[in-house]
Amino acid sequence: MSKSSISMKFVTPVLMSFFVMSFCDLVGIGVDRIKIDFTLSNTLAQLIPSAVFLWFFVLSVPVGILQDRIGKRTVLNIGMLITAMGLFFPYFFYSFEMALFGFAMLGIGNTIVQVSANPLLVDVVPANRRSSFLSFSQFVKAIGSMIAAPLAGWLALKFGDWKLLFLVFGVVSLLSVIWLYFTNIEESKNTEKRATFASSFKLLGIGYISMMVLGIFLVVGIDVGVNAFSGQFLLAKFNSAQTLAESGRSVYFFGKMLGTFGGAILLAKLSTRKFFLWSTILGLASILALIFAPGDTIAIVVIFVIGLGVANIFPIIYSLTVEKYPLRTNEISGLMIMAVCGGAVIPLLMGWISDLNGNVTAAMMVLVAAISYLLFVSLFSAKSKA
Repeated sequence: MSKSSISMKFVTPVLMSFFVMSFCDLVGIGVDRIKIDFTLSNTLAQLIPSAVFLWFFVLSVPVGILQDRIGKRTVLNIGMLITAMGLFFPYFFYSFEMALFGFAMLGIGNTIVQVSANPLLVDVVPANRRSSFLSFSQFVKAIGSMIAAPLAGWLALKFGDWKLLFLVFGVVSLLSVIWLYFTNIEESKNTEKRATFASSFKLLGIGYISMMVLGIFLVVGIDVGVNAFSGQFLLAKFNSAQTLAESGRSVYFFGKMLGTFGGAILLAKLSTRKFFLWSTILGLASILALIFAPGDTIAIVVIFVIGLGVANIFPIIYSLTVEKYPLRTNEISGLMIMAVCGGAVIPLLMGWISDLNGNVTAAMMVLVAAISYLLFVSLFSAKSKA
């Protein structure tokens, strides 16, 4: 759909869905709190992010095919409704098993939201503002991610129950469903042929698309890995206080929030490919700096810089791929959100390496390998454009 102006009447409820999208980042505070509540090992605790992000691998392509038939807005509302259900379960029925079930529901809902929210946002903004608005949508997402840990701490202090966080975010999800339901959005439609499993997975035979899909797999793995492991890293390496260790996660999301806000402004003026390259360079340098940080204060600062570095990589990869193949948006969206399952694999791999070596620092090398690949992708993208 061709648009030359921006209507906030349509953009705002879609952006609100990105705030709901941030609720999957509750896995970080969930890992720390549930691990303590039920005395879990590192590997067992990392089943929590796996319970969330596994569904991105299973459901993304089917959801992309479904929304090609019934529409993005309808699918997005279904996703936010399931997200609300996933948030209510661990609040009302708190055990390790029910927490895993609730986080699994959260993962199912979040998968649906991520598949539908990005292409629906593309529908309501002008083509020349896509990269900028996709980055701004991640800024909105980062706000929800950033406030989760301090809000949980405040609720625990004020009301004696950190799990009230689930109730609050569940209600927000339901209100977002109502808002979007009453917003009539004109969606772009595939006028050639309907998306199918075959047509979706056939796109992986295109080298550029498969490279970008793997990039999404790894950048989400880095994101969830820092979210789920930063607290344990600070506790193990520096013997930091629990509150300081948990604050590292909020500092990371604060860095992401500022990074995506800055990216939304800069990407409206600068080359997307050059911005991609400098983001990956900063990401690699900061992850290496975290490994060799001499104290927890410097480590906290470096975690903030990691957030700045990786903040815009996801929307940039999505934007560059859709820009190259604009008629395959639903299929590409399904494949890329399928790759979000990297958030299940990378933290679990980090937990296994940490338990195997008895050393949390060794697990951080997984993040170094992942960001190194993204640096290669950014170099390739810049070179191919030239």
